[in-house]
Amino acid sequence: MTNEPVVFVVDDDDAVRRFLTGLIESIDLQVTACSSAQEFLDIYEPGCTGCLLLDVRMPGMSGLELQRELVERSIDLPVIVLTGHGNVPVAVHAMKAGALDFVEKPFDNELLLDRIQKAVAQSIRADDDRVERDEILKRLNSLTPRERQVFDLVVAGGVNKAIAHELAISEKTVEIHRANVMRKMRATSLASLVLMSVTAQDN
Repeated sequence: MTNEPVVFVVDDDDAVRRFLTGLIESIDLQVTACSSAQEFLDIYEPGCTGCLLLDVRMPGMSGLELQRELVERSIDLPVIVLTGHGNVPVAVHAMKAGALDFVEKPFDNELLLDRIQKAVAQSIRADDDRVERDEILKRLNSLTPRERQVFDLVVAGGVNKAIAHELAISEKTVEIHRANVMRKMRATSLASLVLMSVTAQDN
């Protein structure tokens, strides 16, 4: 799998696919064009970043049906819906189903490219967040059960004396566990430890 973001163009109109491919490649983004929703599902590799330009009206699986399938498969790509003139209600429905944006044909090229770049940037940020969250969860899993108790009480605002009382252990033991927690979590301050806790819970 490439680490480069990919803009997937899913449209049954060959001329539209060719035009969009050339337009998007002009801003140095990688493009994969698909003539159907099923073709996209067949070639998509989990974890790929980028965005999806999706025609709402296609034979076979429609754009709206593909959106539902994306949710089922946990494919988290920002979706920009392509809609013909007069199909705005369909595009609004698509946005209610989770699409990021919609653009009417014929396209304003600069507007479309701007929205694509924003969608790709959002996808990259989301991927970075997932990587960070996975790393924090890995560190959390390295804590012993007692260290995890101390971690939870510390990020809840507990001071050593209160934690010692809560767990029926000495303050000295709390200090040792707390130091281990900071080291294992690679936390440089209490604030960074609290931020890790928030990130770990942000699903």
